[in-house]
Amino acid sequence: MEPLKLDERFFFHGMGEIRPLAELPPAPPWRAFERTGTDRGEGYQASDEERMVVNAALYLRRPILVTGQPGIGKSSLPYAVARELDLGDVLVWPVTSRSTLREGLYEYDALGRLQEEARAAHRVQAGLKDEETDPGQYVRLGPLGTALLGWRRNENGPVLPRVLLIDEIDKSDVDLPNELLHVFEEGEFMIPELARLPKSEYEVYRWRSQERVEVQGGQVRAEEFPLVFLTSNNEREFPPALLRRCLRLNVVPPNEEKLRAIVKERFRPMVGDEAVEGLPDQPEVRAAIEKFTKLRDEQGKELATDQLLNVVHLVLKSVGPLHKKELLDALLRPLVEG
Repeated sequence: MEPLKLDERFFFHGMGEIRPLAELPPAPPWRAFERTGTDRGEGYQASDEERMVVNAALYLRRPILVTGQPGIGKSSLPYAVARELDLGDVLVWPVTSRSTLREGLYEYDALGRLQEEARAAHRVQAGLKDEETDPGQYVRLGPLGTALLGWRRNENGPVLPRVLLIDEIDKSDVDLPNELLHVFEEGEFMIPELARLPKSEYEVYRWRSQERVEVQGGQVRAEEFPLVFLTSNNEREFPPALLRRCLRLNVVPPNEEKLRAIVKERFRPMVGDEAVEGLPDQPEVRAAIEKFTKLRDEQGKELATDQLLNVVHLVLKSVGPLHKKELLDALLRPLVEG
């Protein structure tokens, strides 16, 4: 095996020598974290089926259950929709086995509320003026609860749908999909901690925001049903009642033509509009695309599209993964071994 030639492209040499890192080159466009959330949808290449299902969901006010293998771009679709339709930041609810419906709807800081009541009682005992507490400040809507409220692009504009991504719903507890049914069907939910209080109006916080919104009688009701995307890696079956309430979209692996288009759009910010047109035809990039499709389509290996993008990025940085089989094999290692 030809020894690796270490030069300025390699930061880590692994020879025991101290080599202080001065700075890194710019990150790949899709790994630049200073970008806004909706930028994640920039350059997304939608299929005809995706276009039709998204538009149908907007007309019907129905959630979309998006299925497909890991790394295929299921979670990128909501960002592309929010970006193109100018619907603000995507609200994201990453689901785990411990996720509950209440977590998606709202959070109530019971401890903070008790502490405030104790301080108020202490002030009264001390003969100080009793200050009215604000229970609403201890309630923060979750991503689903916030999505139901919709939003206005400007103060006098119409209420528009928020885009909500419920990511990897198949990782949830077995009961969560069924618990979502009432919210999806009725577009409302109750906050008991507010409903039992004497006042009828309280202001609560939106998710990840210091903006507050008024809630009447402890009930949050949809002003405009959100555009909801539930993603699944096909790791479980869902109850028919949930499937009936969702439009279903299966995202298929991109063919070679679409891969070429994805490469161009992902690297356009990095190489520019003119250079990117010929990017997929550069010998090393073309070879990477061909190897990727051969492994996936002919040998049946399960690969994610971003694995190909990683290879192309290193090619553009002249790290030369195609000259080192070990690195290329590591970058294109199947998601499922065997």
